[in-house]
Amino acid sequence: MSRSSRKGDSKRYYDWIYHACLDKMAAEALSQDRRLYCCAAFHCQQCIEKALKGYLLYKSRHLLDGHNLTWLCKQAAMMDDSFIDWIDESAVLNRYYIETRYPADIPLEIDGETVARLVKMSTDMLEKICDVTGFDFGSYHKRKRRSSAGDVPPA
Repeated sequence: MSRSSRKGDSKRYYDWIYHACLDKMAAEALSQDRRLYCCAAFHCQQCIEKALKGYLLYKSRHLLDGHNLTWLCKQAAMMDDSFIDWIDESAVLNRYYIETRYPADIPLEIDGETVARLVKMSTDMLEKICDVTGFDFGSYHKRKRRSSAGDVPPA
């Protein structure tokens, strides 16, 4: 589903992929503390949601709405059939969008092996999207820092 972007939603696909990279970095850091495995899993889901939205924006020039990774992945597969290989992974990551953020009567149990698998899964999918779009975090991050340097108050 396409939408007119809400005020503040960037139409710059590299901004989406940049924020996906930040979510991946957050997931990696949070995965070092077992008390934060749910938070790490959520950031894995967010990484791929933002990366897929960035890819779809890159290909179609339309920002798609929604949080369902399988649906987003199927939209990407209509533009590049290699995304079909990621449908199962997107379904796995979908589970961690809501259940990781809200209390439940039956808590979601995530162990170290699971969180490591989720981080790898999201890293692999993000790398594919970076390759296809030509996104380079290092050079983009430097450019973002330079452009916002005037916004940071002196220490």
